[in-house]
Amino acid sequence: MPMSLKTSETTEGSFNAPAAQATVRGEAARGEAVQPEEATFSGVPHVLVRSEESGVQLNLADIWAYRELLYFLAWRDIKVRYKQTLIGVAWVIVQPLMMMLIFTLVFNRFARLDTGELPYPLFAYSGLLVWAFFSTAVTSGTNSLISNTSLVTKVYFPRAFIPAAAVAAGLVDMAVGSLLLAALAAYYRVHVNWGVLLLPAFVLLATAMALGAGMLASALTVKYRDLRHVLPFILQVWMFASPVIYPTGIVPPGWRWILAANPMTGVLEGFRAALAGLPFDWPHVAVSAGFAAALLACAYYVFRRLEDTFADVI
Repeated sequence: MPMSLKTSETTEGSFNAPAAQATVRGEAARGEAVQPEEATFSGVPHVLVRSEESGVQLNLADIWAYRELLYFLAWRDIKVRYKQTLIGVAWVIVQPLMMMLIFTLVFNRFARLDTGELPYPLFAYSGLLVWAFFSTAVTSGTNSLISNTSLVTKVYFPRAFIPAAAVAAGLVDMAVGSLLLAALAAYYRVHVNWGVLLLPAFVLLATAMALGAGMLASALTVKYRDLRHVLPFILQVWMFASPVIYPTGIVPPGWRWILAANPMTGVLEGFRAALAGLPFDWPHVAVSAGFAAALLACAYYVFRRLEDTFADVI
């Protein structure tokens, strides 16, 4: 049966198969080396396969090529999370609100902590909001590959989108929780200046840190499943080692180096400073920014190095 070759309308160039084959045969007959890239035409998709000896391939171009998939994965995670809940997305407000009320009763009424220019309810809620996003994003990102086994084993796409979608879904939760934060700031009449414009920068810094931690933990969890049980304990210890519910001023001077080395300190303090118009502690912010960049780069490298084994191990 005769067969016809149809060219897609979206293809910018045309491909003459007999001519290309004749050219390749002629070069091979003359002993010339044939380069696969020379037979590539504009608009024709192709895949270049490299050996493992050439090193880890980051494939950053695939991140841009499949960028729309990230949106759909994040939207799916949001719908699955709140589809069968009683009060839906309101959980992202109820949880930090209840924790804020408890800590306000303990630390503001009983312990009488001095939080400076910020009233303690606003101080605690702002810290809990940022930490709730970070903790939830890291936890969801860690379990994302295990929860999407069918996607990992059946179809190709950048696997880094799976933990990234979990982090992106957490950003939606944080945006909803920020509505109560804005209401509290208006109620307590906090002083707002140009620093409020840096709020997205500190949210982006927390996002980069959560993405790096979630991506690294998800790649390791595929092989070492007990990491899922250790992670909640690590996050709980990390929370109490960060100025989430207490100001850095109550920490003895001999122990403040722990807060200085903690990358979440700069994020939490910077977020509060931007919210209330307070001066920034730039050394702490620099530590957070440097750690987030290094963690994200290291996590993506490890993720790409282990990605080829996910389908076999998971």
